[in-house]
Amino acid sequence: MADPSDLLIDRTLVLLRHAKAVEPDSMPDLERPLADRGRADAGAAGRHLVAQGIEADLVLCSPSKRTRETWKYVAEAGVTAADVWYDKRIYSADAEGLLDVIHEAPAEARTVIVVGHAPGIPWLADELALDGTSPERVELTQKYPTSGLAILHLTCRWSDLAANEADLVQYVVPRG
Repeated sequence: MADPSDLLIDRTLVLLRHAKAVEPDSMPDLERPLADRGRADAGAAGRHLVAQGIEADLVLCSPSKRTRETWKYVAEAGVTAADVWYDKRIYSADAEGLLDVIHEAPAEARTVIVVGHAPGIPWLADELALDGTSPERVELTQKYPTSGLAILHLTCRWSDLAANEADLVQYVVPRG
């Protein structure tokens, strides 16, 4: 039997920017919770992913309060995950840093959701997507607001994922 890491199978990568958080005011950035709108929008993102049939083998999530809460409301909306990893590298990662984290996903994982921050999430979506002319692709390069999510399809191993290796299936900004 073939080693799962040798299989080139269809994979789905979801890049989700955290939902709307409260203003920083006097709290540390890592501790900013979601605003009321953010909780509603995270739930809407979860319902959208459920409608698309997305079930995660792995969620890679920044440890910030707003990303953890975003994942909580997405999951409460019905998105299932076999495993969730909270990785501090996601918090301030650029596209290359996010790729480093994704490269560590298990070979057998078919669907990975990354819950992170701007500008890393938007930069990575732009870097990975092959088609530079579709309206959705153009839109994601112009704005990637809170709760924005890109669904990408790829056939390479997680460890081999690089620029221009994925097809942009969908880019949406669900609102609650």
